[in-house]
Amino acid sequence: MTNHLQLYQTMLLIRRFEERALAEFSTGKLFGTTHAYIGQEANAAAIFSLASPDDIVWSNHRCHGHFLAYGGSPYRLAAELMGKSTGLVGGRGGSQHIQWRNFYSNGIQGGFTPIAAGMALAEKAQKTGNIVLAFIGDGTLGEGALYESLNLAALWQLPVLYVVENNRIAQTTPVEQAVAGSIPARFKAFGIETWEAATSDVLTIRDVAREAVDTVRNGRPGALILHTHRFSAHSKGDDTRPRELIAKIRAEFDPLTIHAPRLSATELAHAESEVSALIEDAFTRAANDPFPELKTDY
Repeated sequence: MTNHLQLYQTMLLIRRFEERALAEFSTGKLFGTTHAYIGQEANAAAIFSLASPDDIVWSNHRCHGHFLAYGGSPYRLAAELMGKSTGLVGGRGGSQHIQWRNFYSNGIQGGFTPIAAGMALAEKAQKTGNIVLAFIGDGTLGEGALYESLNLAALWQLPVLYVVENNRIAQTTPVEQAVAGSIPARFKAFGIETWEAATSDVLTIRDVAREAVDTVRNGRPGALILHTHRFSAHSKGDDTRPRELIAKIRAEFDPLTIHAPRLSATELAHAESEVSALIEDAFTRAANDPFPELKTDY
């Protein structure tokens, strides 16, 4: 059974990894870009505490938190960000395009949702009992491919859970300027059952997510809509929000601050020490790894 400490450690691991990744960009060690999950850690910690090891995961450009909560290696993820041969996909995928076991990510908004539906169809046909978790954001709600896949998921009753992490801003566009009507209604129009939560409390999210995951595992598609907050910029520095607003949401909606009072001082210190050592080892080892060899194979 997942306990309070495990949930906190998962969230702390995500927070410290993302903080280190953002800091490393200024050193020139990382390539491409990155989209930090800071502020949304409770979503991943709650959902992956309920997932089964063989469930399939489709993530997006903001994938680091999902991957770490899934049980992925911070070292191999750091190596991928640095373009090293020891990275998850040999240093060629970068921050947004990673794969390990049944975990996949893609930076094209909505582009993977038909694939997620297809994989859910395969799991249903093979009667594995596994489900597909498809993580999207509020910005993806404007993509046509999403609605085509929702139609098929509903028609064929596919075991796919669409997790909408509505962090209220798509790059620099507030959700009020981009999404008309009700987000749950978009799924209900296809007859897809929805669950909704507007909190950064990992325990509350876990309670809501449990019902959603159980329903989908019983053979019906579902949508879990999590109204959340990201504290960092969209990528490394493109944040147009007032600093006062960011400070306010940090003060009110930090999932670590909300969950920490449930742990003892000893548990908090142990978690910080263990996670700090893990992050330091991951980035130090990755920095010393070789780059991939350039080959041309035909």
